[in-house]
Amino acid sequence: MDSDFGIPRELSPLQQLRSQYHPELPPCLQGTTVRVELGDGTTVAKAGDAHIIARAFPHTLGQPLAHFLRATAKVADAQIITEHPVKRVGIVFCGRQAPGGHNVVWGLYEALKVHNAKNTLLGFLGGSEGLFAQKTLEITDEVLQTYKNQGGYDMLGRTKDQIRTTEQVNAALKACTDLKLDSLVIIGGVTSNTDAAHLAEFFAEAKCSTKVVGVPVTINGDLKNQFVEANVGFDTTCKVNSQLISNICTDALSAEKYYYFVRLMGRKHSHVALECTLQSHPNMVILGEEVTASKLTIFDIIKQICDAVQARAEQDKNHGVILIPEGLVESIPELYALLKEIHGLLKEGVQVDNISTQLSPWSSALFEFLPPFIKKQLLLHPESDDSAQLSQIETEKLLAYLVETEMNKRLKEGTYKGKKFNAICHFFGYQARGSLPSKFDCDYAYVLGHVCYHILAAGLNGYMATVTNLKSPVNKWKCGAAPISAMMTVKRWSQNSGSTTIGRPVIHPASVDLKGKAYDLLRQNAQKFLMEDMYRNPGPVQYDGPGADAKAVSLCVEDQDYMGKIKKLQEYLDQVRTIVKPGCSQDVLKAALSVMASVTDVLTTISSSSTSGQQFA
Repeated sequence: MDSDFGIPRELSPLQQLRSQYHPELPPCLQGTTVRVELGDGTTVAKAGDAHIIARAFPHTLGQPLAHFLRATAKVADAQIITEHPVKRVGIVFCGRQAPGGHNVVWGLYEALKVHNAKNTLLGFLGGSEGLFAQKTLEITDEVLQTYKNQGGYDMLGRTKDQIRTTEQVNAALKACTDLKLDSLVIIGGVTSNTDAAHLAEFFAEAKCSTKVVGVPVTINGDLKNQFVEANVGFDTTCKVNSQLISNICTDALSAEKYYYFVRLMGRKHSHVALECTLQSHPNMVILGEEVTASKLTIFDIIKQICDAVQARAEQDKNHGVILIPEGLVESIPELYALLKEIHGLLKEGVQVDNISTQLSPWSSALFEFLPPFIKKQLLLHPESDDSAQLSQIETEKLLAYLVETEMNKRLKEGTYKGKKFNAICHFFGYQARGSLPSKFDCDYAYVLGHVCYHILAAGLNGYMATVTNLKSPVNKWKCGAAPISAMMTVKRWSQNSGSTTIGRPVIHPASVDLKGKAYDLLRQNAQKFLMEDMYRNPGPVQYDGPGADAKAVSLCVEDQDYMGKIKKLQEYLDQVRTIVKPGCSQDVLKAALSVMASVTDVLTTISSSSTSGQQFA
């Protein structure tokens, strides 16, 4: 019921304490003056996609990066904005709920009121459906009172997570026009921010004055690129999951007779599973990216797990904990092919009861091999983005079932001499995404809300709010904005006829980097995790004491702050221009030409090798 949104909550003593916590702001966001430096125009991630993306975004492609500056910064061409006319802003939860989302609303509200007390913030009730229907709630101090630093999205609610069809974008345009909005802020993950970029372009084409801004909020941690270091909600989700996993590890070690198969919410990619492994040290994790890279079949994975169970049994260890990302089913080639075939038949209108008779011989054989509960789940209609309903496919039970079958076979053959294999299965996801947000997510979301106002004050459209240098204390965070179109890529599909189908420009979810430092840290410790029971319990989310400022391991080990480095490069180039001017000595000119020629050759080689390969699905 819409009437339930925004009503005061009854808070527990801990919630009351958390509602009194006020996040701090980085120096660049403090005060009532907005200082923005616009850098060079951006390009696309893959050169081969440039012409396709340019056609889709004639108004918003190539816009510059924006850096928001502290008062003491000395930047000659920075814009200093001291006048703040009255603004009306709308905000909508489009993605699935993530801890910290409410603080984005709070941060934006406070920024609006600090710069002009007459500013108005309207929250759309019920997500994008509320946007289309123009159902709003004016955000006030009273509304926010019991939602500050709280989990969930129940202040405003959410429904569908897309603004994509012609009917939908026209409804969004009408809502923003009718409500006289200066800006629309869209909170969500890769799908929602892709829609935000296309909506911004549509508004620009329609000469609508509403500026569209995106905010990276998703528990999946897959909205990562050179501009975005982390997503609101990921930190909390991994901390909550890691405590639950650690509790299970302790239970396994106590009883010494169960193997726990734990599936973790996180969509197709394995960021949550990787981070939880680094925090809690279970015995095994099956990363979808590893499976894809090695082209492992379901039987390869089963053999891998069974061999591990057997090796542990030889050390008299008949227990263990195995983590599985929910997207694993889409990483196993034969299961993914089966899913695509089923989804194709469903699109053609084939009834669920008749699907099995319409499958190709190879897919039919695999389908018949699978246990009944998995068959039923694979037949579910896909999500709005055409992906499988991953949260409903119990991959952990499938693996446990197949591992038990194989271990019983080995036991009967005498090749396995351990105790009878016993499995217990869990799925963690909903338990975490409604959690009280961690201190990091409270701070990060609140700061992003303030960044949204700075983007609006600078008159920018089609941008995502960004904060970098996140592994440092808040007072060293760097705030800015990046054009969403610069984050887009295009997928290509090879057809049987030899032709290629080209998809629409979107922000594709980032996969776990198998050359990254976080993955390398896992590989360095994988064998010890497997055999030595190095279980680690980080405990519940902490708000005070030594664990309060802990951040995701995968955030802290990576070398990031891309936007800061771009800015540093610009400073070096400016210095070169200052030194090498008409009238400089021949020696200075020769040295500059020699160095610049070498740098240009190296960068051209690196750039062409990284962008020459096209992305095929």
